[in-house]
Amino acid sequence: MVGIMHSLKSEFHELFEKSKSLGDGILKLMDWLNKAQPYYRNSVATIKRWLAEVVGYFERRTTKGIVEGINNKLKLLKRCGLGFRNFNNFKIRALLFWHYPNI
Repeated sequence: MVGIMHSLKSEFHELFEKSKSLGDGILKLMDWLNKAQPYYRNSVATIKRWLAEVVGYFERRTTKGIVEGINNKLKLLKRCGLGFRNFNNFKIRALLFWHYPNI
């Protein structure tokens, strides 16, 4: 069972790397979802719920990872700097934090 789950995981990764078009990606993803249903019930349900967003990757080949990273850095800055007196100080600190993360 673990071997099958590992091969499904590898196939899922390759599906996104090697699909060349929207139609090809959707067909391969639907096939993978049917094969993975018995092993990854929760993951398959989540992918089906977000199917439009997931297949959007095949169209544009972009993710929101960079935006999420920026949001996480800003949240960390907010947690670390509760004493900012005004927004300008926060803005300066955010720019410094972004360009010099070890400050």
